Amino acid sequence: MENANWLKKDRAAKLDRMKELLDHAEEQHRDLTTTESAEFRRLEKECDLLTTRIEQAEAAFGIRSAAPPRVPLLGDDATGPGKHFRSLGEQLKAIVTAGTPGGATDARLHEVAAEARASGMHEAVGTEGGFLLESTFALDLLTAGMAAAKLAPRCASFPVGARSNSIELPVVDESSRATGSRFGGLKLYWLTEAAPKTETKPKLRKLKLELKKLAGLCYASDELLEDATVLEAFLRRAFASEFAFVIDDCIIRGTGAGQPLGILHCPALVTVPEETGQAGDTITAANVLAMYSRLLASSVENAIWVYNQDAFPQLCSMTLTAGTAGQPMFVPAGGLSGRPYNSLLGLPLIAMEQCSTLGQPGDLILLDPSRYLLATKGGLQIASSIHIRFSYDETCFRFVYRLDGQPELSSPVTPYQGTATQSAYVTLAERA
Repeated sequence: MENANWLKKDRAAKLDRMKELLDHAEEQHRDLTTTESAEFRRLEKECDLLTTRIEQAEAAFGIRSAAPPRVPLLGDDATGPGKHFRSLGEQLKAIVTAGTPGGATDARLHEVAAEARASGMHEAVGTEGGFLLESTFALDLLTAGMAAAKLAPRCASFPVGARSNSIELPVVDESSRATGSRFGGLKLYWLTEAAPKTETKPKLRKLKLELKKLAGLCYASDELLEDATVLEAFLRRAFASEFAFVIDDCIIRGTGAGQPLGILHCPALVTVPEETGQAGDTITAANVLAMYSRLLASSVENAIWVYNQDAFPQLCSMTLTAGTAGQPMFVPAGGLSGRPYNSLLGLPLIAMEQCSTLGQPGDLILLDPSRYLLATKGGLQIASSIHIRFSYDETCFRFVYRLDGQPELSSPVTPYQGTATQSAYVTLAERA
């Protein structure tokens, strides 16, 4: 037993030094430096080895050793952005450690997962390599992703409740604006005194959104993993940028098969034909006017143009001919307009990589994003692996989030007066 006691004293000294390193960094409100991190990991490995030796020594005497005290990571038992972890970077490093062969799993990761399971947010378990990000950090990442997106923040968003993977939304089943057809059959009457009243009611349909999994990979070098602050900044930027890109891409061109249904594949899309004799790969003023005329009047207030950057030279020089003069249809941001964005016929004009190349359907789209429904579910799962890019000294992070979306309209709408159908989603046909 004398040897076991000596080993315990040695371990206690190393644990004290590890706590000293963390306390010193916490006092200065920073993460461990590279040198301090290296020393901390060395001491941690030595403590693990000592614990094994202590257990072996005491086993010979039939004694079960008590578990060694856990040295808290920076931010334990402290008030910070998260309930369990001080920062996103700190939790990410804990996830990496848990996914490393022989690495210890921080108990706080299981605490976060237990809280999520209790609220019905999450089905995955840590033993499968995935951990749920603490709600504060997950919300920050998702908020940053939505803020970086151009279309998603403008859509109608609906949260999916706990213990559910889908949501059914009642929407008006309207395909015509003719009297008796508006709102799917609601009709009002002018009545004379004591005249009988005719009963009418709107027609609704259920639009079901079933959550799909959106997963992404991000590679971080060993140098990034050394510094929790830098790691957090890198992943925040990378996640927000890619999350925003993919969501916006699905809103425009999603197939609906295992992913949201995009505008270009929805049955309510109105496709305006090219002008007679129009040259290939062009957008003309006549095209723009024709598209505007096919937009639902109720959508004009919320409508925006999105376009591929290839089309910009043609759009920015576009004018509306009036006699021998011309009225510009394109107005640049700032200047006389005082607006933070370019505009076309008075509506915001936003460049998007996800739009088709010039001449293809989707190179210019006029849409009302508030008529696109997006269902999301709180909780961002993240897992890490050192194996995928082992030879490159990189760790792979995998993010998983669940959401779904589709346009509100199920078909183009016949206007009250006129025969050309209209929609909240309008594009041009191919101009070859």
